[in-house]
Order: sequence, then C-alpha cells, then structure tokens
Amino acid sequence: MIEFRGVSKRYRESWVVRRVDLGVAAGELIAVLGESGSGKTTLLKMVNRLIDPDEGSVVVDGTDVRERDAVELRRSIGYVIQHVGLFPHRSVADNIATVPRLLGWPAGDVRARVDELLALVGLDPEVHRDRYPDELSGGQRQRVGVARALAARPRVLLLDEPFGALDPITRVALQDEVRRLHRELALTTLLVTHDILEALSLADRIAVVYRGELRQLGTPDELLTAPADDYVTRLMGMARHQVERFGALAEPRP
Repeated sequence: MIEFRGVSKRYRESWVVRRVDLGVAAGELIAVLGESGSGKTTLLKMVNRLIDPDEGSVVVDGTDVRERDAVELRRSIGYVIQHVGLFPHRSVADNIATVPRLLGWPAGDVRARVDELLALVGLDPEVHRDRYPDELSGGQRQRVGVARALAARPRVLLLDEPFGALDPITRVALQDEVRRLHRELALTTLLVTHDILEALSLADRIAVVYRGELRQLGTPDELLTAPADDYVTRLMGMARHQVERFGALAEPRP
C-alpha cells in the first residue's frame, strides 16, 4: 500500500533521510522508531506530500504521490499529529466534518458520520458533538483528532507521535483504541514514535531509523532476538531494562 523507493531528503547540506527503501503492506501497522532528528517525521510527511523527496519516490496504492494533486491526496489520507491541531473556533462536530464537507458529502451523511465516529472513538455524540476543543481534556481532543482523520474513510492512516503529550493512563487507553480501530477498519497505518515499548506493543513491524537511515525492519520479536547492529541492540536493551525495572517494582516486598 505504501512504498518508499530509494528515498532521500536534504535540508541545505545535510541529509535528513538517506536512501530509504520501505514497504508497508495493506492492513499493516508499521512503527517508525527513532530518536529526535532521525528523519521519522520527514518520512511520514512524504506520504501525503507535505514534503517531497529530493531523490527516489513514494508510492501509495500503486501511484507515485507526485502524480496526484497534493490537496486531493491529503484528503484521502488520515493524518494525526501530537498536538491534534483542532480548529479552536469550531465545534467537535464541525472539526470532524471538515474533509467530508470539502468532498461535497450530503449534510445528512456528514451528520451521521460524525456521530458514528464519535461513538467509535469512545465519545458520546449527545454529550460531545457541540462542545469546543477548549472544553475537552487532552485525551478527548486527541480522540476527536483521530475521528477527524477517519472521517472520509481513508485506507491509509498516518500518526505522528499522537500519544506523546498525554498522561500515562490516557496514553495507554488511546493506544488500545487506535490499535482496535486499525484492525476493525482494515487500515494501513504508519506510526512515528520515539517510545520503544509503544512500538514493540503496537506494531506488526518496526522500522528503526537513525540519522536518516533505515537500520532494521522487522517484527518486534525479530528486533529483540536478532538486532541488526549496535544501535538496534542498544534500543532493545533499553526496552528490556525498562521491563525489568517495572517487573521489579511489581514484586512483593519483604
């Protein structure tokens, strides 16, 4: 469904993405894992043409994205960012309805879709449809952001650190919701994260990037049992250390 073919991107004299080859199968959830500045978000933004590569190509559903109108492409792909980006002067319902209205959906279909999506992300339509973003908690705003991204029934969902600003309890709950929606709606999902445990728990496969290069692509088990290099080995060691610390804290004390 998504292919990066020899993709590179440079800002001034520095390469932020370098010769990346990566394929995402239909219905797959791939996490792009790496530290800040590793090129994760740049890769993600190439899918919906917020950024174009300097070399190589990005293909979605068999078509090079540069052969498609950028606005039309973005309306066909769900996109969720860390700080949501809801329109503060619009109600929850109006935020979710943005793309369907731009696509010319009938008003009745738009209203039905808004209520359907609010229920799908765990928000009561009767309670939330007429509220404004500043009347919602951080977790509720992010759920509305997910609903808005799914409004026009996209087949591809891009998630750029969508849980990073949430408290731990809300974060885990929303992670579970996104994974459920991915499966139920048969989405192809690309998730950018710097959280190792998040990638290991949510993704079908993980693409580890470091300084703009793809260091390893594999299932969580493959990364844990057969890391490709020292960098991936360190990442997986950090994950094991975190799990061991949590396990030690959970043990009964004498």
